[in-house]
This record gives sequence, structure tokens and C-alpha cells, in this order.
Amino acid sequence: MAEARVWSVTSTTPTEEDAQKIARTAVAERLAAGAEVTGPAMSVFWHDDQLGEGQEWRVTLKTSAAVRDRLVSRILELHPWAAGPEIIASPVEWAVDHYADWVEKFTAAKE
Repeated sequence: MAEARVWSVTSTTPTEEDAQKIARTAVAERLAAGAEVTGPAMSVFWHDDQLGEGQEWRVTLKTSAAVRDRLVSRILELHPWAAGPEIIASPVEWAVDHYADWVEKFTAAKE
């Protein structure tokens, strides 16, 4: 089976500003063709063996298979949580051709 052309990469951050920084940087550097920031959301989680909860913002980035791993590395560099932030990359099973073409065009190196 061929690898997906388009990937959706998500991460959560403690502030809207952190999520916007990741979104803007990734798109400006052509690691993502587009990004969305949503939130806040109430999150419940385990941290340091204790049950916690708090507010988080989600950043969702649309990228190509060609730069997905570079995008993940860049998120890790920009993310304020040094100890293993959530980053999930999911292949887009199907997308209309013009959308997949757009994602690939804007995540390609500038000539």
C-alpha cells in the first residue's frame, strides 16, 4: 500500500500563543501547508504519577509525507513542554486530488 500523500499532525500546548507560534512557524518554513489552532479545551491526564487537569490548545497541521518527520522535529524544538509533548501524526486516508496537490506544493522546498 502506498504511503499517504497528506498527513494531519496535532499537538497540544498550554497557551494559545504557544499553539499559534508552532502554527505560524511551521507554515512559514513550509513544513505545513496550513494549520488550525483550536481551544481552549479542558484536559484530564496523568503527570508525575498524579492525576491532573488543565486547559490546553490544539494545533493541527496539514503536511506531506515528504516533510512530516521534519515537522515533528520542529514542533519538538518549539514546544514549551520539554518532557515529551503530545504529537500525533495520522495519515489522511483520502483527500481530493487538488487538496493533496496543494499540500504537496506548499510543503516543497522553494526553488
